[in-house]
Amino acid sequence: MNSKNLSETLLPGMPTDLTPAKPLSKHPWIKATGLLLFFLTALLFIRSPAFRRWLDPTTIEPVVRSFGLWGPAIFILFYATALCLLVPSSILSMLGAALFGVNLGFFCVWIGAIIGASAAFLIARTLGRDFAAAMIGSRLKRFDHAFETNGFVTVLYIRLLNMPFTYVNFGIGLTGVRFGPYLTATALGMIISLFTFVFLGGALKEAWITGQWHPLVSTKAFAVAGLYAFSFFIPKVLKKLHLI
Repeated sequence: MNSKNLSETLLPGMPTDLTPAKPLSKHPWIKATGLLLFFLTALLFIRSPAFRRWLDPTTIEPVVRSFGLWGPAIFILFYATALCLLVPSSILSMLGAALFGVNLGFFCVWIGAIIGASAAFLIARTLGRDFAAAMIGSRLKRFDHAFETNGFVTVLYIRLLNMPFTYVNFGIGLTGVRFGPYLTATALGMIISLFTFVFLGGALKEAWITGQWHPLVSTKAFAVAGLYAFSFFIPKVLKKLHLI
């Protein structure tokens, strides 16, 4: 049996003219150990009282304000770093709204999420990719083929499902998707969910300061909530239109 027939037998449905995969490192478990240590350190760090204080607007706001015009940039870096440390994006997004309001807050949150998602992807790609390939073998190759050939659409679909953003960043990094399609699909696919949490954070801050809670049940609030709910159906709509 020649190599073409063998590949068709073992991996039906895959093209037989795929270029050879990049050779794995000789000791993938060494990098995997580094990734595991990174996760354990991150979990211990974000659970520490010292770090959790920085998720309180009353603690971080004076620090950010002290940088003046550079304040938004400082928060963006904080957002990206915290995202890599496995802090939920919803908490960070509401924090951005509390610091800067809805408009500037959304911009800072979106840029911070793009940077953080990119960094998490590269960390997982560098430290965990070889180990994942060594453990899963041919099944990962078929999975990789879907990401390599339809990377943008596949990642966009996952983002629109509103799966846990922080962990998905690392998970996708273990696949064969190229960085460019991942970055573009991530930047587009997270807009609705991020805006929802920023809007909610801004509305809660305004209600707390003014003591008027009725804006939380306003037409605008229901419209944002409806948009977020609709986002869960976008993947189904795209499937109906045969776009994914």
